[in-house]
Amino acid sequence: MSLELFLDMNSQPCRSVYMFAKKNNIPVEVKTVSLRNGEQFTEEFVKVNPIRTVPALKDGDFCMGESVAMLQYMAERFKTPDHWFPADLQKRARVNEYLCWQPTGIRLHGSKVFWLKLLLPTVFKMEVPEEKMKGALEDLDSSLKVIEDTFLQDKPFIVGDQISMADLVAVVEVMQPFAAGVDVFKDRPRLSAWKDRVVQAVGKELFDEAHKTILGVTDTIQLIDTNKTEVVKPKALRLML
Repeated sequence: MSLELFLDMNSQPCRSVYMFAKKNNIPVEVKTVSLRNGEQFTEEFVKVNPIRTVPALKDGDFCMGESVAMLQYMAERFKTPDHWFPADLQKRARVNEYLCWQPTGIRLHGSKVFWLKLLLPTVFKMEVPEEKMKGALEDLDSSLKVIEDTFLQDKPFIVGDQISMADLVAVVEVMQPFAAGVDVFKDRPRLSAWKDRVVQAVGKELFDEAHKTILGVTDTIQLIDTNKTEVVKPKALRLML
């Protein structure tokens, strides 16, 4: 029986879960949940994930959210190759070390740049103060430096010679500000070479498939703007400024 994966491919965690499942030939049925259209609040989806976040997973009567927990569940459930989530205690600890750091270490800053650089000025028509953008880019730069100097160092991948789920979780976060027009790989040869190795390990076709939505987000926004879709500016977004 196939797992049901509920995904919005604009979401970084959704892309990591999708690539992991597809790369490991895990039988899945993908169900698209549009966050922009509020589909995470539907009665059907809330039964799967009452927290109303994506990704979400349904395995028969068993349902769960939280991408990292889902990756680990799939690794154990389908006995994926050891390098993804190593049995060796210290190697697994290195995977978990990165997974614990990344929500506030890179995702917070990459997502903020994505919003300030792309969504707020184009979708919500909000002017972003120059100093706010500068500060966000500096925080992102610091996080990227940590990935290079602390987690990668001189290794091919975060844990060593082979790709792990830590690399999948890392690369989707790095690609988020890149999709907003920030060349995160410029003047970062180690980061760029690592990204190329991740693409090769995953497979370029699968990597491109997982990222085609987010890399085409500018065209989508332009289409929305052309159709003059009314956009409400929530108070929470104003507070970001």
